[in-house]
Amino acid sequence: MHPFDAALHALHYVRQYPLNRLYPLLQVDPELETLPHMKPSQLAYYFQITLKQAIQLHAEFHQVYQTDWHAFYAKQQIVPIPFYNEHYPISLLDVYDPPAMLYCKGDITLLQKYKKIAIVGSRKATNYSQKCLTAIIPPLISQNITIVSGLARGADRMAHETTIAHLGNTIAVLGNGLHYHYPREHKTLQLEMEKKHLVLTEYPPHMPPQKWQFPKRNRIISGLSDGIVLTEAELKSGTMSTVEYGLDHGRNIFSVPGDIFSPLSAGPNKLIYEGATPVLHGQQIIEEMKNNSSRK
Repeated sequence: MHPFDAALHALHYVRQYPLNRLYPLLQVDPELETLPHMKPSQLAYYFQITLKQAIQLHAEFHQVYQTDWHAFYAKQQIVPIPFYNEHYPISLLDVYDPPAMLYCKGDITLLQKYKKIAIVGSRKATNYSQKCLTAIIPPLISQNITIVSGLARGADRMAHETTIAHLGNTIAVLGNGLHYHYPREHKTLQLEMEKKHLVLTEYPPHMPPQKWQFPKRNRIISGLSDGIVLTEAELKSGTMSTVEYGLDHGRNIFSVPGDIFSPLSAGPNKLIYEGATPVLHGQQIIEEMKNNSSRK
């Protein structure tokens, strides 16, 4: 393994700094040749952390630096994709803080598929979301569009399962390492997707689920996708953060209109009021995206 790869793998294993946090170091040491020899004071300077944090980073980095990363991940059937790898999605670089590394299980060729649509919604999504997705997803699949979601309860699960049922391709973005199945009741679905579709995360395999990691992973869902479809969501919910990322990234936002008396339709209805495209069927998304492409 090239020294750059070894250094980046070791650093990312102990600290999941996004790419923008690495820029100051990469500007002076693009091959990361000096990283293994840096003192804690230098680490503190380049990563903008306290000396105490840098001392801990220094110790943890050197504990794992000599690891044979190729063998380590091959044994677990995990494919690590650093930001300079040919399989790393260029669209992720639109994100302010792109992940420096992705850890994948499954069909990594899905990352290079021409079009991807994210489908997100509430963990408490009702049968209304399921009925809508049954109308929205099949036309997208017919155009070879890959469906991206977060493998959470509710709308995410519906999106993955509906795509699989209609023989489409789907990508799940996790907020934890690949050693964990979260939520637990989705273990069977995750294992199926790891074999026939794609599951990915920016967190190394040993990282358990933490609350703060899930809002962060939403930027990856948005970054991977050309457009975002929102089914049901309350006004204040983690789901809405994916839409906010999508707006920042210049993505097409599609919103499923719903019952004005339902709290779960408050989020989508508000987005429509603010200018999101109300979506009634999948073909409409295809036509809208074609129109947007022709305007560019």
